[in-house]
Amino acid sequence: MTLREGWQGRYFEDFEVGDVYRHGLGRTVTQADNVWFTLLTQNTARLHFDAHYAAQTEFGRPLVNSAFTIALVTGQSVNDVSYNVMANLGWDEVRLPNPLFEGDTVYSSSEVLAVRESRSRPEVGIVTVRTTGTDQHGTVVITFNRTVMVYRRGFGPAHGPKPGG
Repeated sequence: MTLREGWQGRYFEDFEVGDVYRHGLGRTVTQADNVWFTLLTQNTARLHFDAHYAAQTEFGRPLVNSAFTIALVTGQSVNDVSYNVMANLGWDEVRLPNPLFEGDTVYSSSEVLAVRESRSRPEVGIVTVRTTGTDQHGTVVITFNRTVMVYRRGFGPAHGPKPGG
């Protein structure tokens, strides 16, 4: 048997402005996802969990909580963007141009907008990406810019036990 290392994510040195990463996992949003997230975050907007109320709106059915949408799409980007993160620095220019509904499947990609060395921490660099989430029809449901501090290769916590140890 040959032991093969799994994906260890990108380090600061691996990012280049203009690169686009198609994130590998899609995710179908369920009614339970939407209701639980809405209730866990104490969001009382009936549009997210009251089907009778939502049926009377222009959408005709519940909308997925937009905070869930940003959390899901951010999560989809982790393997490619922030697997080796020291810290998230911020989300900017968040836009929700089209609704997301229960039963829709979300896919995402990120484009590298900026890469720079940290002025105060030599073990990390700062990367900004523009992430786009689409539904199963390719309709854009969210876009945002995200800035993270990413470890340089050879720095940061270990990824787990070494083979044989």
